[in-house]
This record gives sequence, structure tokens and C-alpha cells, in this order.
Amino acid sequence: MKIFDVTGESYSKEIENYDGTVLIDFFADWCTPCKMISPMIEDIAKNTDVKICKINVESEKDLAKKFGIMSIPTLVVMKNGTVLNRSIGVTGKKAIMDMLD
Repeated sequence: MKIFDVTGESYSKEIENYDGTVLIDFFADWCTPCKMISPMIEDIAKNTDVKICKINVESEKDLAKKFGIMSIPTLVVMKNGTVLNRSIGVTGKKAIMDMLD
């Protein structure tokens, strides 16, 4: 599945109203730990049916605030508009996959 860059304008369509599981990656371009997990996120996108959305906290401050993002990277799993899981900091692929179950 493709990775979607989400903005305030596309949030409702891509995440809130999506009928299924979404993994949201809150990141910033300057964030080294964010870059460390990026290949794992890309691999998950290629090998699962989970929708992957990336939100840049620098350009989408309102969305970061809505989710209470204080540290990055933060991964949030949502299904049908409800937050199911959250992970802060660098984590392994298995831990990310476990969040999706």
C-alpha cells in the first residue's frame, strides 16, 4: 500500500473517515530517530494492507496538537477513527507489527 502524506485538509478523508486500520507516523525532516524508523515503515507499507500516513509535525502543528504529540517519532494506530495504540521513540519492526494486531 502507498504511504500518504497527510495535512490538515486531507486528515478527515485519509484518517478520520477511513474504514480500516491506519498507522500514523508523526515525524520531522530534521529528526534522526524518525529517519531510523522510516525504512521499517516503508517495509510495512509494502507488506501489509495497513494504510500508512505520515504527518510532519513542523508543517502540521494543529494535527500534532490534536494528538498530543510531545516527542517524535510517535506512531499512532487508529481503526475506524479510534486510537488503538501509540508508541513514542525508536522501536523495532516487530513491535510496530504487534501494535497493528
